[in-house]
Amino acid sequence: MSKEIAKSNKDKETPVRFKPRARLLLQLGDQLIKNESIALVELVKNSYDADANIVNIYMENVDDPRKGIIIIEDDGFGMSPEIVENVWLEPGADFKSLLVKQNKPSPKYKRLPIGEKGIGRFGVHKLGGTIELTTRAKGCNEVYVKIDWSEFDSYKYLNEVPIKIIERSEPILFKGTKTGTTILISNLRKKWERGIAREVKRSITALASPFEENDSFKPSFEILDKPGWFDGLLNWKDVKEYALFRFKAVLEGSSITEFKYEFIPWASMTKIKSKTVTESDPLIETLKSLKYSDEEGKVHSINLSENKIGKVTFEGYVFDQDPFILKMGVADKDGFKKYLKSNGGVRVFRDKLRVYDYGEPENDWLGLDYRRFQQPAKRISNNNILSAVSLVREDSGDLIEKTNREGFVENKAYHDLRNSLLHVIDLVETLKGLDKKKVRDIYGPTPKSSPVMATLSEAVKYVEEKVRETEVKTQIIKYFNKIESDYKTISDNLLKAAGAGLSMSVVVHEVEKIIYEVEKVLKSEKASERVLSLVKHLSSLIDGYAEIIRKSSQTSENLVQIIDQSLFNTEFRLASHKIELIKEYKNFKGKSKIKVAKNLVTGTIMNIIDNSIYWLDQKGFKAIENKEKFTKKLFINLVEEEKYLNLVIADNGTGFLIPTDDITEPFVTAKPGGMGLGLHIANEIMEAQRGAIIFPDEGDFELPKEFKKGATIVLAFKK
Repeated sequence: MSKEIAKSNKDKETPVRFKPRARLLLQLGDQLIKNESIALVELVKNSYDADANIVNIYMENVDDPRKGIIIIEDDGFGMSPEIVENVWLEPGADFKSLLVKQNKPSPKYKRLPIGEKGIGRFGVHKLGGTIELTTRAKGCNEVYVKIDWSEFDSYKYLNEVPIKIIERSEPILFKGTKTGTTILISNLRKKWERGIAREVKRSITALASPFEENDSFKPSFEILDKPGWFDGLLNWKDVKEYALFRFKAVLEGSSITEFKYEFIPWASMTKIKSKTVTESDPLIETLKSLKYSDEEGKVHSINLSENKIGKVTFEGYVFDQDPFILKMGVADKDGFKKYLKSNGGVRVFRDKLRVYDYGEPENDWLGLDYRRFQQPAKRISNNNILSAVSLVREDSGDLIEKTNREGFVENKAYHDLRNSLLHVIDLVETLKGLDKKKVRDIYGPTPKSSPVMATLSEAVKYVEEKVRETEVKTQIIKYFNKIESDYKTISDNLLKAAGAGLSMSVVVHEVEKIIYEVEKVLKSEKASERVLSLVKHLSSLIDGYAEIIRKSSQTSENLVQIIDQSLFNTEFRLASHKIELIKEYKNFKGKSKIKVAKNLVTGTIMNIIDNSIYWLDQKGFKAIENKEKFTKKLFINLVEEEKYLNLVIADNGTGFLIPTDDITEPFVTAKPGGMGLGLHIANEIMEAQRGAIIFPDEGDFELPKEFKKGATIVLAFKK
């Protein structure tokens, strides 16, 4: 309500205050701090804020909570008695957040605080029942505070709990001119196991970015009476040498300002040369503007300057765990895979210190694993990348850390950052795919018979041997025979009909899934009805797609009319994207009758036009950014040769940004978010029509001058 409610003179008014319960601090520790790793990391962050160079964490007797202790000691600037009383003992104190707002860095290492909320230190309750703080600032007495968390249950309200601050005129820990803070935690909450300790070790060592030479901050973690607990933990310096692919990108404003990708073959890969791609490469130059596509496919520009994000540095190592690659250079394959599983992902660092819990296992904050599931042959998953995003705190104020210390608030700044990083990953995936193909072509396994067909054959044998009901057995085998025939029809042709909506790769995936489930059920159930149900479902699924191909019979068709139909189908898109169409094929005087599958050729032409629309748009965006005039154009012509009728489709866009030798390979694409199947399927279709896709050299076909630097594709149909 906007107006104050009227009061009577007889109403009684009593001033009151919030009365925080004593157990509030215990609840803060329990609910806001997820685990032991986070609790210790928060204390290490406090040391960072205190300008510490060295932070040592020691533990002893951790397998006995009553005797166990944890010690965190640093050489920072320490705290005065006043700071201890008015800041350290004040939950939610804004001392650090004011320093950030006022842009007051630390005196020695010029750090801005990363612990702004004033609650992280209460996470020590997660670790133990008793805390002893000893600290000393320059020119002050040493201060000692002991807190027994169990006492908080004996008092109702927080202000009733007695806390004593002792000032020592004669220091015990920080003698002479030494400053710093030591926290001793005892009465441990739990018995520590080797697995927990190793996880904490991993978290502590991961606190600083592996890509930064951060000599000013060195956290360490040791368990004094368990020296063997950390044996076998792989070293980052060793692991990173196995990365075949490396990248670094700097993002500012609306574009990638710096870019470097490296393909570094192992010493055993003697037949392959290394490669480096920089921002001057045509692919990067064309796609350096930051963009993302929404769920409806609409493209949006990103400008990091619209939010306070600042310069973003994104770098990483990308690994390949294919068995044939691991055999070529990784001795401890098991340890290597475990290391990547535990440490892989994209971490975020601000002022060279980790922002949790990005990059932690199970936190797929960029959706990499989901992307990988959608396109397994192309995408990078979290366990195949070790990467860091580096931010400057002073410049990234719109990226706000959550109160529970588990990442950023998901506001517009966060989404812009996330989409920008995915834009870079798209580029890296494209470049990686090209180099992975080289490795596979030379060192990859020799193609074998289809594992699906082998599994299906085994299932048939199992049915013949184990299924007792004769009628059911006959039905299952009948379906299996039909499935085998249909599957071969689909997989051998790998076609995509116009309007089918699903790529054949998806079909194959579904078929494989059900066949493997059939095999599993056969081996685990006595009853046969479940198997029959699955087999019927599989047969129904695959039959529809096999029918697409059966109906794609070749007939005598007029190629001019096919082109007309293809352009009619894309007319609206061409108009909405303001593309000028030059129909030179309308002047063709020769015979345009050819024997083809009309619907498949129509789909092929439409696919090529769709690609042209996308890359013409990219050049158009670049022209707008550079304040240049540019008219998007598409040129279509028919050229007759002795044995072939050639359909020439050319645009004045970016041209081919990846080698044309690779462009028809499956899952190879320069288009961010693209499947990389369009031109592969088109190539398969043309081969099925006894034709070919040609990427002509300059001068092979007569083109207007403005199209010579764009992309030209020729569909060559045999007469």
